[in-house]
Amino acid sequence: MARRHAFLLAAFVVPFAFGTTRAVATAPEEAASPASTAAREIAAGIHLVPGSFVPGRQPDGNSLLLVGPRGIVVVDSGRHDAHTERVLAAARALGAPIVAVVNTHWHLDHISGNAHLRQAFPDLRVLASGALDAASKGFLASSRRQLEQMIATAPDAATAAPWKAELARIASIPKLAPDEIVTASGERTLAGRTVRLVLETPAVTAGDLWVFDPATRVLIAGDLVTLPVPFLDTACPKGWRSALDHLATIDFQLLVPGHGPPMSRAAFETYRTAFGRLLDCAASTQPVESCATGWLHDAETLLDGADPSFTRELLDYYLGEVLRGDRSRLEALCKA
Repeated sequence: MARRHAFLLAAFVVPFAFGTTRAVATAPEEAASPASTAAREIAAGIHLVPGSFVPGRQPDGNSLLLVGPRGIVVVDSGRHDAHTERVLAAARALGAPIVAVVNTHWHLDHISGNAHLRQAFPDLRVLASGALDAASKGFLASSRRQLEQMIATAPDAATAAPWKAELARIASIPKLAPDEIVTASGERTLAGRTVRLVLETPAVTAGDLWVFDPATRVLIAGDLVTLPVPFLDTACPKGWRSALDHLATIDFQLLVPGHGPPMSRAAFETYRTAFGRLLDCAASTQPVESCATGWLHDAETLLDGADPSFTRELLDYYLGEVLRGDRSRLEALCKA
């Protein structure tokens, strides 16, 4: 039961889901980050601060800095302070203020840095869908109760420390919420840079934004694309599949996923095909093991460096407990 309970909290809230509570208890809340997490320019005026996603530690999603004539737009702010500090360091190196933040969705590994960025730049504006409000009353409220129970029965302070940190993030939701709720897709000028914001409802969450920069043909997909597997905890699978079809109509040159390295159009098409085949297999009578093996085969060229046992563990959970789990839950997520 503890294992299932942990997985239900998922990468986005308490990602000790992807190992054991024992493994997370030994992992520091602010672990040292490799040099590869430093910001790098991936296209003209677009800088990537890579996230991290490893067993036994809560992840950070990828963050992007888009430089415009009147400042910087940050897309997703991460979870840990160390990640958000790298975003701030990149802004300082660029010599421009952060004037706007776009959150692709409400998962805590993409919005928790909002408060930190607001402290540094009090006048910035956060744009996001309106899905956080419902999530704070549903998924995150449930997570809070589970965390409180786990903290109360933790064997020692070290074990409880990352759970307390996550509880604090949930408590800080009012500081993470958007200043402007995006209710429709369209072209926007932020910091003097014109981008297209597209709203998908529902997909990974009840409301996901993706960002297309026509000047560089860079598409920032958020968790509509994630590696090593799709993170399906709060998703409407069929809505997510439709969103991927929408991405495929865009004339992008480079796609930045919510987790994982930037990818070419060919790599995205590999992901989209693998995603569709995973859903089709889950809907069939094939064993979970066969469906998991299918993903590992179909997405093989995208999984270089991924931990095979970790990836298999995720697939077993998402196939067995989510895609083949409570049908009424999936239906409710698709009505959101």
